[in-house]
Amino acid sequence: MKMPKLLILFFSSVLLPAIACAQPYPNRAIRFVVPSPPGGITDILARAISKTLTDVWAQPVIVDNRPGAGQNYGSEIVAKSQPDGYTILFGGIANTIAPALYPKLAYDPIKDLAWVTNMARVPVLLVVYPNLPVNNVKELIALAKAQPGKLTYGSSGIATSGHLAGELLRYMAQIDITHVPYKGSALALPDTISGRVSVYLGAMSSPMPYVRSGRLRAIGICSIQRSPAEPDTPTLHEQGLTGFDTSTFYAVATRAGTPTAIINKLNEEIVRAIKRPEVSKSLAAAGADFVGDSPAAITAFVKSETEKWGKIIKLSGTRVE
Repeated sequence: MKMPKLLILFFSSVLLPAIACAQPYPNRAIRFVVPSPPGGITDILARAISKTLTDVWAQPVIVDNRPGAGQNYGSEIVAKSQPDGYTILFGGIANTIAPALYPKLAYDPIKDLAWVTNMARVPVLLVVYPNLPVNNVKELIALAKAQPGKLTYGSSGIATSGHLAGELLRYMAQIDITHVPYKGSALALPDTISGRVSVYLGAMSSPMPYVRSGRLRAIGICSIQRSPAEPDTPTLHEQGLTGFDTSTFYAVATRAGTPTAIINKLNEEIVRAIKRPEVSKSLAAAGADFVGDSPAAITAFVKSETEKWGKIIKLSGTRVE
């Protein structure tokens, strides 16, 4: 006795998705969305981890660079994907800045994304023009208060980690220091070396070669704890700016609503991949500190960072053109 076509179609529509969901994860290609161009730390991490997971899972893990709109374009792709763990975002600090910076943001980084792990963080480093008569944060603050509006600080651009660290410094130290945005650290650092700007703040991987060569002076690391990459450089926190903490972080997220079992599996495998020698060497070379925390920890961190930067962006009046 043949089953009627309508019944066949009905059972196919009901049973096939259930069978697919019952299959072990992953059973097809995974897409790593990197919301920035190739070549940066995010891209390097994504490619290193994709290679490892391709070998472990015997499924292709494809890196898809989707830069644009302050990293919002790629982030939105993941935020609007299916909640099945097959579209993964390699995000970070830009996602915590976006809600305050873009009033018409098309996604919510907390409600629309499920955070998997914070892979690594690169602290912001505060360096100064070598002839500036300061050797620590207290002296820098004293000089800025003695000459209000005269000192300048450079960053690699509007709403970057360096820019926000400078605004946090202005707020916490109550000083008047003028921001000079550049299009990248490659333009900002030479102007700091020559004295066109007094101070530079940015991810420590960029200014450290100049500090080591004596062309810039490191004043402090903008984090709570010292960096293993530069253990002799004190933090702003220990120099009196209690709680000062700014870093570029590199985190993984997927679509909100993704099953907890899949999120936990992603967390376990990605953290394991970060610990592999070839990946950890890339992190160390970039001055990055390994984190590899839990979904709960990175979710709490993203919430606190979003709140912090929302406040600082509002106080500073920061806007993107």
